[in-house]
Amino acid sequence: MLDETLLDAPDALAVADRRGLLRGAAEAGARVRTAARHATEAGITALHPEGRPRTVLVAGPGTAAAGVADLIGALAGASAPVVRLAPTGVAPAAGALRWALPGWAGPVDLLLLPTTDGSEPGLALLAGQAYRRGITVVAVAPEGSPLSEAVSGSHGLFVPLAMAPHEARDEYGENLAASPGALWALFTPLLALLDRVGLIEAPAEALERVADRLDRTAERCGPAIATYSNPAKTLAAELAESLPLIWTEGDAAGPVGRRFAAVLAELAGLPALAAELPEALPAHGVLLAGAYAAAADPDDFFRDRVEELQAPRARVVLLRDRPAGGLSAAPAARELALGHETAVSELEPEEGDALETLAELLAVTDFAAVYLALTTSGHMAP
Repeated sequence: MLDETLLDAPDALAVADRRGLLRGAAEAGARVRTAARHATEAGITALHPEGRPRTVLVAGPGTAAAGVADLIGALAGASAPVVRLAPTGVAPAAGALRWALPGWAGPVDLLLLPTTDGSEPGLALLAGQAYRRGITVVAVAPEGSPLSEAVSGSHGLFVPLAMAPHEARDEYGENLAASPGALWALFTPLLALLDRVGLIEAPAEALERVADRLDRTAERCGPAIATYSNPAKTLAAELAESLPLIWTEGDAAGPVGRRFAAVLAELAGLPALAAELPEALPAHGVLLAGAYAAAADPDDFFRDRVEELQAPRARVVLLRDRPAGGLSAAPAARELALGHETAVSELEPEEGDALETLAELLAVTDFAAVYLALTTSGHMAP
Protein backbone atom coordinates (compact mmCIF):
# COMPACT_ATOMS: atom_id res chain seq x y z
CA MET A 1 0.00 0.00 0.00
CA LEU A 2 1.26 3.45 -0.95
CA ASP A 3 1.40 5.98 1.89
CA GLU A 4 0.35 9.08 -0.05
CA THR A 5 0.84 11.33 2.98
CA LEU A 6 4.52 10.39 2.97
CA LEU A 7 4.88 11.54 -0.64
CA ASP A 8 4.32 15.15 0.41
CA ALA A 9 6.34 14.97 3.63
CA PRO A 10 9.95 15.79 2.64
CA ASP A 11 11.34 15.33 6.16
CA ALA A 12 9.70 11.91 6.52
CA LEU A 13 10.99 10.89 3.08
CA ALA A 14 14.51 11.85 4.17
CA VAL A 15 14.20 9.67 7.27
CA ALA A 16 12.93 6.71 5.21
CA ASP A 17 15.67 7.13 2.61
CA ARG A 18 18.46 5.35 4.46
CA ARG A 19 20.33 4.49 1.24
CA GLY A 20 20.43 8.04 -0.07
CA LEU A 21 18.42 7.21 -3.19
CA LEU A 22 16.74 10.61 -3.42
CA ARG A 23 20.09 12.32 -3.01
CA GLY A 24 21.49 10.13 -5.78
CA ALA A 25 18.65 11.16 -8.09
CA ALA A 26 18.99 14.84 -7.21
CA GLU A 27 22.77 14.81 -7.72
CA ALA A 28 22.67 13.16 -11.16
CA GLY A 29 23.61 16.40 -12.94
CA ALA A 30 26.56 17.01 -10.62
CA ARG A 31 27.60 13.38 -11.14
CA VAL A 32 27.70 13.91 -14.91
CA ARG A 33 29.98 16.94 -14.51
CA THR A 34 32.33 15.11 -12.14
CA ALA A 35 32.43 12.01 -14.35
CA ALA A 36 33.15 14.13 -17.43
CA ARG A 37 36.05 15.76 -15.58
CA HIS A 38 37.38 12.34 -14.58
CA ALA A 39 37.21 11.23 -18.21
CA THR A 40 39.24 14.26 -19.28
CA GLU A 41 41.81 13.73 -16.54
CA ALA A 42 42.13 10.06 -17.56
CA GLY A 43 43.03 11.16 -21.08
CA ILE A 44 39.86 10.14 -22.93
CA THR A 45 39.26 13.50 -24.57
CA ALA A 46 42.85 13.54 -25.85
CA LEU A 47 42.60 10.18 -27.61
CA HIS A 48 43.17 9.99 -31.37
CA PRO A 49 41.85 6.56 -32.38
CA GLU A 50 42.70 5.15 -35.77
CA GLY A 51 39.12 4.06 -36.47
CA ARG A 52 35.89 2.72 -35.06
CA PRO A 53 35.81 -0.58 -33.18
CA ARG A 54 34.12 -3.48 -34.94
CA THR A 55 32.11 -4.42 -31.83
CA VAL A 56 31.67 -2.92 -28.37
CA LEU A 57 31.60 -5.50 -25.58
CA VAL A 58 30.25 -4.48 -22.16
CA ALA A 59 30.78 -6.49 -18.97
CA GLY A 60 29.73 -5.49 -15.48
CA PRO A 61 27.41 -6.57 -12.67
CA GLY A 62 23.95 -5.41 -11.77
CA THR A 63 21.21 -3.15 -13.04
CA ALA A 64 23.48 -0.15 -13.61
CA ALA A 65 25.91 -1.99 -15.91
CA ALA A 66 23.06 -3.66 -17.80
CA GLY A 67 21.42 -0.28 -18.27
CA VAL A 68 24.66 1.24 -19.53
CA ALA A 69 25.04 -1.51 -22.14
CA ASP A 70 21.43 -1.12 -23.28
CA LEU A 71 21.71 2.66 -23.55
CA ILE A 72 24.98 2.51 -25.48
CA GLY A 73 23.43 0.03 -27.90
CA ALA A 74 20.48 2.35 -28.54
CA LEU A 75 22.64 5.43 -29.07
CA ALA A 76 25.22 3.65 -31.24
CA GLY A 77 22.51 2.33 -33.54
CA ALA A 78 24.03 0.92 -36.71
CA SER A 79 27.50 2.37 -36.02
CA ALA A 80 28.66 -0.84 -34.33
CA PRO A 81 27.07 -3.82 -32.57
CA VAL A 82 26.99 -3.53 -28.77
CA VAL A 83 27.10 -6.86 -26.93
CA ARG A 84 26.61 -7.22 -23.20
CA LEU A 85 28.56 -10.11 -21.66
CA ALA A 86 26.23 -11.51 -19.01
CA PRO A 87 27.90 -12.93 -15.89
CA THR A 88 27.66 -16.51 -14.70
CA GLY A 89 28.22 -17.88 -11.20
CA VAL A 90 26.68 -19.66 -8.24
CA ALA A 91 25.74 -16.41 -6.47
CA PRO A 92 25.43 -12.69 -7.25
CA ALA A 93 28.40 -11.92 -4.98
CA ALA A 94 31.34 -10.10 -6.53
CA GLY A 95 33.70 -13.02 -5.89
CA ALA A 96 31.44 -15.57 -7.56
CA LEU A 97 30.78 -13.82 -10.87
CA ARG A 98 32.64 -14.72 -14.04
CA TRP A 99 32.57 -13.36 -17.59
CA ALA A 100 33.78 -14.93 -20.84
CA LEU A 101 34.90 -13.33 -24.08
CA PRO A 102 33.28 -14.53 -27.33
CA GLY A 103 35.57 -16.68 -29.41
CA TRP A 104 35.54 -14.16 -32.26
CA ALA A 105 36.61 -11.14 -30.14
CA GLY A 106 39.96 -9.67 -31.14
CA PRO A 107 42.10 -6.56 -31.65
CA VAL A 108 39.44 -4.67 -33.61
CA ASP A 109 36.96 -4.82 -30.72
CA LEU A 110 36.51 -2.66 -27.61
CA LEU A 111 35.78 -3.98 -24.09
CA LEU A 112 34.08 -1.70 -21.54
CA LEU A 113 34.04 -2.63 -17.84
CA PRO A 114 31.59 -0.44 -15.85
CA THR A 115 31.21 -1.37 -12.17
CA THR A 116 30.39 0.43 -8.92
CA ASP A 117 32.31 -2.20 -6.96
CA GLY A 118 35.62 -2.98 -8.64
CA SER A 119 36.47 -5.97 -6.46
CA GLU A 120 35.17 -8.58 -8.92
CA PRO A 121 38.00 -11.07 -9.68
CA GLY A 122 36.05 -12.13 -12.76
CA LEU A 123 36.37 -8.67 -14.32
CA ALA A 124 40.10 -8.58 -13.62
CA LEU A 125 40.47 -11.99 -15.26
CA LEU A 126 38.42 -10.81 -18.23
CA ALA A 127 40.62 -7.74 -18.60
CA GLY A 128 43.69 -9.96 -18.63
CA GLN A 129 42.21 -12.22 -21.30
CA ALA A 130 41.29 -9.20 -23.41
CA TYR A 131 44.82 -7.80 -23.13
CA ARG A 132 46.31 -11.07 -24.31
CA ARG A 133 44.00 -11.01 -27.35
CA GLY A 134 44.89 -7.42 -28.17
CA ILE A 135 41.43 -6.05 -27.28
CA THR A 136 41.34 -2.45 -26.03
CA VAL A 137 39.98 -2.32 -22.45
CA VAL A 138 38.41 0.69 -20.70
CA ALA A 139 37.17 0.37 -17.11
CA VAL A 140 35.11 2.71 -14.93
CA ALA A 141 35.35 1.66 -11.28
CA PRO A 142 36.14 3.08 -7.82
CA GLU A 143 39.67 4.41 -7.50
CA GLY A 144 41.95 2.08 -5.58
CA SER A 145 39.83 -0.98 -6.31
CA PRO A 146 41.45 -4.24 -7.52
CA LEU A 147 40.07 -3.62 -11.02
CA SER A 148 41.77 -0.23 -11.16
CA GLU A 149 45.09 -2.01 -10.61
CA ALA A 150 44.32 -4.71 -13.20
CA VAL A 151 43.43 -2.14 -15.87
CA SER A 152 46.24 0.35 -15.97
CA GLY A 153 49.16 1.34 -18.15
CA SER A 154 49.54 -0.88 -21.19
CA HIS A 155 46.71 -3.17 -20.03
CA GLY A 156 44.01 -0.59 -20.65
CA LEU A 157 42.53 2.75 -19.68
CA PHE A 158 41.04 3.29 -16.22
CA VAL A 159 38.59 6.08 -15.27
CA PRO A 160 37.84 6.62 -11.55
CA LEU A 161 34.16 6.35 -10.66
CA ALA A 162 32.59 9.73 -9.90
CA MET A 163 31.56 9.63 -6.25
CA ALA A 164 30.08 12.27 -3.98
CA PRO A 165 32.09 13.45 -0.95
CA HIS A 166 29.68 11.72 1.43
CA GLU A 167 30.14 8.30 -0.20
CA ALA A 168 32.68 5.71 0.86
CA ARG A 169 33.95 3.24 -1.75
CA ASP A 170 33.17 0.11 0.27
CA GLU A 171 29.64 1.30 1.02
CA TYR A 172 29.02 2.50 -2.54
CA GLY A 173 29.54 -0.80 -4.27
CA GLU A 174 27.48 -2.74 -1.76
CA ASN A 175 24.57 -0.43 -1.01
CA LEU A 176 24.20 2.15 -3.77
CA ALA A 177 24.69 0.20 -6.99
CA ALA A 178 21.02 0.75 -7.82
CA SER A 179 21.16 4.47 -7.02
CA PRO A 180 20.25 6.75 -9.94
CA GLY A 181 23.62 8.43 -9.52
CA ALA A 182 25.42 5.17 -10.22
CA LEU A 183 24.11 5.00 -13.78
CA TRP A 184 25.47 8.43 -14.69
CA ALA A 185 28.78 7.83 -12.91
CA LEU A 186 29.34 4.79 -15.15
CA PHE A 187 27.66 6.05 -18.31
CA THR A 188 29.20 9.51 -18.69
CA PRO A 189 32.90 8.55 -19.16
CA LEU A 190 31.87 5.91 -21.68
CA LEU A 191 29.85 8.49 -23.61
CA ALA A 192 32.97 10.65 -23.80
CA LEU A 193 35.00 7.65 -24.97
CA LEU A 194 32.53 6.59 -27.64
CA ASP A 195 32.38 10.17 -28.89
CA ARG A 196 36.14 10.05 -29.45
CA VAL A 197 35.96 6.75 -31.37
CA GLY A 198 33.13 8.04 -33.55
CA LEU A 199 30.24 5.81 -32.41
CA ILE A 200 28.18 8.41 -30.53
CA GLU A 201 28.00 12.20 -30.66
CA ALA A 202 28.64 13.28 -27.07
CA PRO A 203 31.13 16.18 -27.00
CA ALA A 204 31.81 18.10 -23.80
CA GLU A 205 29.13 20.71 -24.53
CA ALA A 206 26.52 17.96 -25.04
CA LEU A 207 27.40 16.41 -21.68
CA GLU A 208 27.04 19.81 -20.05
CA ARG A 209 23.56 20.14 -21.56
CA VAL A 210 22.72 16.69 -20.17
CA ALA A 211 23.82 17.82 -16.71
CA ASP A 212 21.70 20.97 -17.02
CA ARG A 213 18.65 18.94 -18.10
CA LEU A 214 19.14 16.57 -15.15
CA ASP A 215 19.35 19.55 -12.78
CA ARG A 216 16.13 21.06 -14.15
CA THR A 217 14.32 17.74 -13.94
CA ALA A 218 15.50 17.27 -10.35
CA GLU A 219 14.02 20.66 -9.50
CA ARG A 220 10.64 19.54 -10.91
CA CYS A 221 10.76 16.08 -9.29
CA GLY A 222 12.39 16.80 -5.93
CA PRO A 223 10.81 15.85 -2.56
CA ALA A 224 9.87 19.47 -1.76
CA ILE A 225 7.61 19.71 -4.86
CA ALA A 226 4.00 18.70 -4.18
CA THR A 227 2.55 15.65 -5.92
CA TYR A 228 0.07 17.60 -8.05
CA SER A 229 2.90 19.43 -9.85
CA ASN A 230 5.59 16.76 -9.55
CA PRO A 231 5.65 14.32 -12.51
CA ALA A 232 7.65 11.68 -10.65
CA LYS A 233 5.44 11.69 -7.56
CA THR A 234 2.34 11.66 -9.76
CA LEU A 235 3.65 8.64 -11.66
CA ALA A 236 4.53 6.85 -8.41
CA ALA A 237 1.03 7.41 -7.04
CA GLU A 238 -0.53 6.16 -10.29
CA LEU A 239 1.56 2.98 -10.36
CA ALA A 240 1.00 1.94 -6.75
CA GLU A 241 -0.83 -1.41 -6.48
CA SER A 242 -0.81 -1.80 -10.26
CA LEU A 243 0.93 -3.98 -12.83
CA PRO A 244 2.81 -1.40 -14.93
CA LEU A 245 2.92 -2.15 -18.65
CA ILE A 246 5.70 0.13 -19.88
CA TRP A 247 5.25 0.83 -23.59
CA THR A 248 8.03 2.76 -25.30
CA GLU A 249 8.34 4.57 -28.61
CA GLY A 250 11.59 5.89 -30.01
CA ASP A 251 15.09 4.44 -30.04
CA ALA A 252 16.24 5.82 -26.70
CA ALA A 253 12.94 5.24 -24.88
CA GLY A 254 13.33 1.46 -25.23
CA PRO A 255 16.28 1.11 -22.83
CA VAL A 256 14.72 3.69 -20.49
CA GLY A 257 11.59 1.54 -20.26
CA ARG A 258 13.57 -1.63 -19.64
CA ARG A 259 15.64 0.09 -16.96
CA PHE A 260 12.46 1.49 -15.35
CA ALA A 261 11.01 -2.03 -15.12
CA ALA A 262 14.25 -3.36 -13.61
CA VAL A 263 14.55 -0.54 -11.06
CA LEU A 264 10.88 -0.83 -10.05
CA ALA A 265 11.49 -4.49 -9.20
CA GLU A 266 14.88 -3.95 -7.54
CA LEU A 267 14.06 -0.88 -5.46
CA ALA A 268 10.30 -0.96 -4.95
CA GLY A 269 9.50 -4.67 -5.28
CA LEU A 270 6.97 -3.85 -8.00
CA PRO A 271 6.82 -6.22 -11.01
CA ALA A 272 6.56 -4.48 -14.35
CA LEU A 273 6.69 -5.46 -18.02
CA ALA A 274 8.37 -3.39 -20.73
CA ALA A 275 7.86 -3.64 -24.49
CA GLU A 276 8.36 -1.40 -27.51
CA LEU A 277 5.54 -0.12 -29.70
CA PRO A 278 3.94 -1.30 -31.87
CA GLU A 279 4.83 -4.86 -30.79
CA ALA A 280 3.74 -4.09 -27.23
CA LEU A 281 0.11 -4.10 -28.34
CA PRO A 282 -0.19 -7.78 -29.30
CA ALA A 283 2.35 -8.78 -26.64
CA HIS A 284 0.33 -7.28 -23.77
CA GLY A 285 -3.15 -7.28 -25.30
CA VAL A 286 -4.30 -10.39 -23.43
CA LEU A 287 -3.16 -8.89 -20.12
CA LEU A 288 -5.50 -5.98 -20.70
CA ALA A 289 -8.41 -8.33 -21.34
CA GLY A 290 -7.76 -10.95 -18.64
CA ALA A 291 -7.51 -11.04 -14.86
CA TYR A 292 -5.31 -7.94 -14.80
CA ALA A 293 -7.81 -5.84 -16.74
CA ALA A 294 -9.17 -2.78 -14.98
CA ALA A 295 -12.66 -3.91 -15.97
CA ALA A 296 -12.25 -7.37 -14.43
CA ASP A 297 -15.27 -8.16 -12.24
CA PRO A 298 -14.22 -8.36 -8.57
CA ASP A 299 -17.48 -10.17 -7.78
CA ASP A 300 -16.75 -13.04 -10.12
CA PHE A 301 -18.51 -16.15 -8.77
CA PHE A 302 -15.50 -18.40 -9.24
CA ARG A 303 -12.96 -16.25 -7.42
CA ASP A 304 -11.09 -17.67 -4.41
CA ARG A 305 -13.20 -16.72 -1.43
CA VAL A 306 -10.62 -17.84 1.12
CA GLU A 307 -7.92 -15.55 -0.16
CA GLU A 308 -9.60 -12.26 -1.07
CA LEU A 309 -6.42 -10.76 -2.52
CA GLN A 310 -7.13 -9.49 -6.02
CA ALA A 311 -4.72 -9.37 -8.92
CA PRO A 312 -3.20 -5.92 -9.47
CA ARG A 313 -4.81 -3.95 -12.26
CA ALA A 314 -2.75 -3.21 -15.34
CA ARG A 315 -1.75 0.38 -16.00
CA VAL A 316 -0.04 1.48 -19.19
CA VAL A 317 2.97 3.80 -18.98
CA LEU A 318 3.68 5.35 -22.38
CA LEU A 319 7.27 6.61 -22.68
CA ARG A 320 8.20 8.51 -25.84
CA ASP A 321 11.47 10.18 -26.75
CA ARG A 322 10.29 12.09 -29.79
CA PRO A 323 7.72 14.86 -30.34
CA ALA A 324 4.11 13.97 -30.94
CA GLY A 325 2.93 13.75 -34.53
CA GLY A 326 4.15 11.91 -37.57
CA LEU A 327 4.23 8.13 -37.80
CA SER A 328 3.36 6.89 -34.33
CA ALA A 329 1.69 3.91 -32.67
CA ALA A 330 0.72 6.02 -29.65
CA PRO A 331 -2.90 6.62 -30.80
CA ALA A 332 -3.43 2.87 -31.27
CA ALA A 333 -1.87 2.25 -27.85
CA ARG A 334 -4.21 4.70 -26.16
CA GLU A 335 -7.21 3.24 -28.01
CA LEU A 336 -6.36 -0.32 -26.96
CA ALA A 337 -5.78 0.63 -23.32
CA LEU A 338 -8.86 2.81 -22.96
CA GLY A 339 -10.95 0.23 -24.82
CA HIS A 340 -10.19 -2.12 -21.91
CA GLU A 341 -10.80 0.65 -19.34
CA THR A 342 -7.09 0.70 -18.54
CA ALA A 343 -5.59 3.99 -17.42
CA VAL A 344 -2.60 5.44 -19.27
CA SER A 345 0.26 7.48 -17.82
CA GLU A 346 2.34 9.35 -20.39
CA LEU A 347 5.85 10.79 -20.25
CA GLU A 348 7.30 12.78 -23.11
CA PRO A 349 10.38 14.98 -22.60
CA GLU A 350 10.83 18.58 -23.62
CA GLU A 351 12.58 19.29 -26.89
CA GLY A 352 16.32 18.72 -27.08
CA ASP A 353 18.91 16.46 -28.61
CA ALA A 354 18.86 12.69 -28.11
CA LEU A 355 21.02 12.74 -24.97
CA GLU A 356 18.97 15.48 -23.32
CA THR A 357 15.63 13.78 -23.91
CA LEU A 358 17.11 10.47 -22.77
CA ALA A 359 18.38 12.12 -19.59
CA GLU A 360 14.97 13.60 -18.78
CA LEU A 361 13.14 10.29 -19.21
CA LEU A 362 15.73 8.51 -17.06
CA ALA A 363 15.53 11.16 -14.35
CA VAL A 364 11.73 11.19 -14.06
CA THR A 365 11.44 7.38 -14.02
CA ASP A 366 14.30 7.04 -11.53
CA PHE A 367 12.66 9.54 -9.19
CA ALA A 368 9.33 7.71 -9.54
CA ALA A 369 10.92 4.35 -8.67
CA VAL A 370 12.60 5.88 -5.62
CA TYR A 371 9.33 7.43 -4.39
CA LEU A 372 7.60 4.07 -4.72
CA ALA A 373 10.45 2.39 -2.83
CA LEU A 374 10.19 4.88 0.03
CA THR A 375 6.41 5.07 0.35
CA THR A 376 5.19 1.54 -0.35
CA SER A 377 4.50 -0.56 2.73
CA GLY A 378 6.82 -3.54 2.98
CA HIS A 379 9.34 -2.16 0.48
CA MET A 380 11.12 0.58 2.41
CA ALA A 381 14.71 0.97 1.24
CA PRO A 382 16.89 -1.00 3.68
